[in-house]
Amino acid sequence: QVQLVESGGGLVQAGGSLRLSCAASGFTFSNYKVAWFRQGAGKEREFVATSRRNGDTVYTDSVKGRFTISRDNAKNTVYLQMTSLKPEDTAVYYCAAQYDLLAFENGYWGQGTQVTVSS
Repeated sequence: QVQLVESGGGLVQAGGSLRLSCAASGFTFSNYKVAWFRQGAGKEREFVATSRRNGDTVYTDSVKGRFTISRDNAKNTVYLQMTSLKPEDTAVYYCAAQYDLLAFENGYWGQGTQVTVSS
């Protein structure tokens, strides 16, 4: 069956770094665009970054220059390298996969991994 499993979350001090991973199975990973979303406590889920099938990437403004999304199609894995972390980055981070031109909301989602940034 389809699975997206995130890992790599944890507690880090402001200014620190974390790398999140999302391992996919049960579908042809290379045929899908992938993305990271996050949801802070009491907040709506927000888009963080996406990597399209052709490798093009898009980031939300608040993480540009600090976060990097990458994918390894041979390993069916997408990564989110996060640097210069801020307390406002604290959230549950989710990975998602979907066909190009379709909305992520109707695609595949992982269970999430908690990232907590202390000040």
